[in-house]
Amino acid sequence: MNPETRASLLLRVRDPADQAAWEEFVEIYRPVILTLARRKGLQAADAEDIAQQVLVAVARAIEQREHDSQRARFRTWLHRVAQNAILNALSRGKPDRATGNSTEHELINEHAAVEGPDSDLLRLEHRREVFRWAARQIRGEFQPATWDAFWLTAVEDRPVDEVANRLAKSPGAIYAARSRIVRRIQEKIAEYEQAE
Repeated sequence: MNPETRASLLLRVRDPADQAAWEEFVEIYRPVILTLARRKGLQAADAEDIAQQVLVAVARAIEQREHDSQRARFRTWLHRVAQNAILNALSRGKPDRATGNSTEHELINEHAAVEGPDSDLLRLEHRREVFRWAARQIRGEFQPATWDAFWLTAVEDRPVDEVANRLAKSPGAIYAARSRIVRRIQEKIAEYEQAE
């Protein structure tokens, strides 16, 4: 399997016939959008709607959006699209709710930050999803016991001695397995983000 860099994925997503590129894109970015929407106070169903709206907007706009390193990064653009969709959902008035009062404006302004906690959240969630994606991509390269040594100690943060006993391995073997997989995940992430 030839890993795609982020820039090449964006180019591939522009081709409506490349279903694999779109599936990979959705696999990485949909959870990011959902998390951002839920952190803004939207219920799960509303967050799902927002994610769908943002992905549709991306699908429509991606064909016209040229990759240009001088322009804003893709994540910045995606954050703005998601932020606008969330703001629209938060500011949509219900029939029995008054509009235009200062409390509502404060709520909208509170949720409108382009930099700060929202941007930090988007970056963090993106990194988590890229990590999960990279882990899924390389998992088949390792024996189950090697993978378990990594996952239990590096992700679940279990003590090395406990995992060594559980897997009937030496602590050194656990460290070695973890190190190999961490290095491979870092390589996969670097390949993915190479063009950023």
